[in-house]
Amino acid sequence: MTAKRSMNWAGTLAGFNHKSPYRHTLMSVTTKSTSRRRRRSARQTTDRPDWLEQLPWQQPQYIDPPIEPLDDDQLERIHDAAMRIVEEIGIDFLHEEARGILKRAGCDVRTDSVTVRMDRDFVMEQVAKAPPSISLQPRNPERTVIFGGTYAAFGQVASPPNVSDLEGGRRIGNREDYQNLLKLAQIFNCIHFTGGYPVEPIDIHPSIRHLDCLFDLLTLTDKLVHAYSLGTERMEDAIAMVRIASGLDDETFEEAPRMFTNINSSSPLKHDWPMLDGAMRLARHNQLVIVTPFTLSGAMAPITLAGALAQQTAECLAALALLQVIRPGAPVAYGSFTSNVDMKTGAPAFGTPEYVRATQISGQLARRYRLPWRASNANAANYPDAQATWESAASLWACSSAQANIIYHAAGWMEGGLCTSFEKFVIDCEMLQQLAYYHQPVGVSDEDLAVKAIQEVGPTGHFLGSEHTQARYKTAFYSPFLSDWSNFENWEDAGALTTIQRANRIYKEALQNYEPPPMDTAAREELKMFVERRKREGGAPTDF
Repeated sequence: MTAKRSMNWAGTLAGFNHKSPYRHTLMSVTTKSTSRRRRRSARQTTDRPDWLEQLPWQQPQYIDPPIEPLDDDQLERIHDAAMRIVEEIGIDFLHEEARGILKRAGCDVRTDSVTVRMDRDFVMEQVAKAPPSISLQPRNPERTVIFGGTYAAFGQVASPPNVSDLEGGRRIGNREDYQNLLKLAQIFNCIHFTGGYPVEPIDIHPSIRHLDCLFDLLTLTDKLVHAYSLGTERMEDAIAMVRIASGLDDETFEEAPRMFTNINSSSPLKHDWPMLDGAMRLARHNQLVIVTPFTLSGAMAPITLAGALAQQTAECLAALALLQVIRPGAPVAYGSFTSNVDMKTGAPAFGTPEYVRATQISGQLARRYRLPWRASNANAANYPDAQATWESAASLWACSSAQANIIYHAAGWMEGGLCTSFEKFVIDCEMLQQLAYYHQPVGVSDEDLAVKAIQEVGPTGHFLGSEHTQARYKTAFYSPFLSDWSNFENWEDAGALTTIQRANRIYKEALQNYEPPPMDTAAREELKMFVERRKREGGAPTDF
């Protein structure tokens, strides 16, 4: 055996210097001391703390063709069914002004009914006015996000009423946990936007909750923000607060999209007043509105996927047509959330084969209408265990393989949306990073093909010590921040920490190292004064 072939594998790896900021190295280290050195050697780079190993801030771009389960004729059958729904059955618009706008536009609106019927040519004419891609600029322009084309953007989980971690267990949402989740969204580069409250802070009265929550959102993060479409006052306050935080006047604010909302239809076949009102106000200000029907197959939509997708499309396009009548060219997006229910219990199910297929077909439909497209990472598990992981992995694969532009609930979602898990947030971020890395192009230059290196090593050597490997090992491979690749003995000696325990440690370290993003002092003070004034005025009216 040659000297090269007899070289000790572990010794070779242990001798490598792990100082690259990306550290995509040969990481199969077999000694605990080397593993510890590796963790200590991370170096700080732009917008990345030195204790956390993660990819830099950037948007992934899809490089593979999307998976499209239906052929053109099958897709057209779903489209035709959706158009029959809007023409023959109609959609209920529980908003008098919206019905008046649509009546003046030529739609079938009767005085004794809230149902609106639209001609398919009218619907498609309006939808065609919407931009196929949207650039949204938050208060930090370096965090600008593109929704559309081949771009993907990941958002933190939104709207669960409960929150959990290993120590505190499951508890009702509160402001402290809400703020901590925002801090995590700011720290982790794979999170591009916040799609709503990462947990609902129940300890803040509903009349002023939006004021405190938006203040936290705009000061603890500098990433793209969402505002809930829950009536007049909440949306008008949100528009004013985002404008103030960005230091803009009204005219400049409306020159480009800087915030967004998501509205859900009350499936089947209904759009309610609060969401329509907020969406209409935001569209008038040239800000993005995503329309996402809540179509659970077998419950709020037909039990067949084709029927559920036809209903999803009808509900979505009817609302988009309204928004285009209000402001032609207003930024809008097609939203999908079609999954199935457990027919034994009626409980929602996510990450199922049906969810994957419905998501992939939704991507086909969105591309047919040339619209940016929103999908979701979801699971129905009650604990961040293997079920939660495989269902989320399936959901994310559906989003990835079908080229979703806007991925809601990308990190932290549990219990079908009823709980946010701190540990699941970290686990999901690991999966998001891996998806982002997966969508990088593969190089095929002469250096990448490595024919010279193969010739130099020959049939009796190995590549560990080759010049080709030595020049590239620091950045050659993806390196996770959560996975533990040590062997069993070293893992056991280090405490035998499970994935959820390691995730718990990482989220706590993240919060200890959090630093608020810079914010103009005058803008912050004006924002604070706005919140105080609106609180004195009572905020938004509630029933209690």
